Amino acid sequence: MIGEVAHAASFDDVRRAAQRLRGTAHRTPVIASRTLDERTGGRVYLKAENFQRMGAFKFRGAYNRLAQLTPDQRAGGVVAFSSGNHAQGVALAAKLLEVPAAIVMPSDAPAAKLAATRGYGAEVVFYDRERMNRAELAASIANERGATLVPPYDDPAIIAGQGTVVLELIEDAGPLDVLFVCLGGGGLLAGSCLAACALSPGVRIYGVEPEAGDDWVRSWQGGRIVSIPVPKTIADGQQTQAPGELTWPIVRRLAEGIVTVSDDEIRDAMRFAFERLKLVVEPSGASALAALLAGRVDVRGARVGVTISGGNVDPATFAECIATR
Repeated sequence: MIGEVAHAASFDDVRRAAQRLRGTAHRTPVIASRTLDERTGGRVYLKAENFQRMGAFKFRGAYNRLAQLTPDQRAGGVVAFSSGNHAQGVALAAKLLEVPAAIVMPSDAPAAKLAATRGYGAEVVFYDRERMNRAELAASIANERGATLVPPYDDPAIIAGQGTVVLELIEDAGPLDVLFVCLGGGGLLAGSCLAACALSPGVRIYGVEPEAGDDWVRSWQGGRIVSIPVPKTIADGQQTQAPGELTWPIVRRLAEGIVTVSDDEIRDAMRFAFERLKLVVEPSGASALAALLAGRVDVRGARVGVTISGGNVDPATFAECIATR
């Protein structure tokens, strides 16, 4: 089955990405919790990408993509578009590889993510997410400058790089029965599907998105890519409007399904992670854990993997999210 989607990315690509990332990306910890096991009835393993460089899994795909640029492409620079974590991932990878970078970011991007992106030396170009198409703007800038466009998820090298998250998870934790993956455009989920299906045959994989941003659920139900307006959710990294053209077929073939969680359930997951696990997790990074805690899938007696995809949240927002309702 994996061979059917090899036109986008394959498990071999994930393996090669892991080699490129070795010694540069952090091999983030896998965390277990007796409290979490007792609450869910499963044996749970959390892959803590909030401890990744720049605070999220996005560094993996960005570095894997930029590391494959030709000398001429490196000299021409890169352009990316992102609400925050992909922006930071590309900015840091560009700094490490000495590649000029311009990032198209929404005018309402979280302050912490904006500051980090600039701190890595990238140029920031703002857009209005309600009125402008970020992909078209980024493509226009790249064309004008002769730069390489680095999309946030719809790229084979990005997908392969993100797949190293679950590659490491299964290498460290062992085979899984169920896997929950945070879902925006689908880069992490597509890469996770390639890795999990190769290393843990029979695993049931679920993408998790906010209720307000249910483009994947609608697409899954309709059997085709469905677009929605910009969703209103605290999970800023999951405000995508449609599945990716490359990520969609991989996920559709290899995943078990898509589930949603409410913003309140995301807040509950952030609070649980902070109080019981001593982890600072951003809203988008907590959605997979939220699905597990909310019982979206019966995991009793199962070995369960969960991606904690990032921890980039400013203190005021984090305090508001974990405050007891």
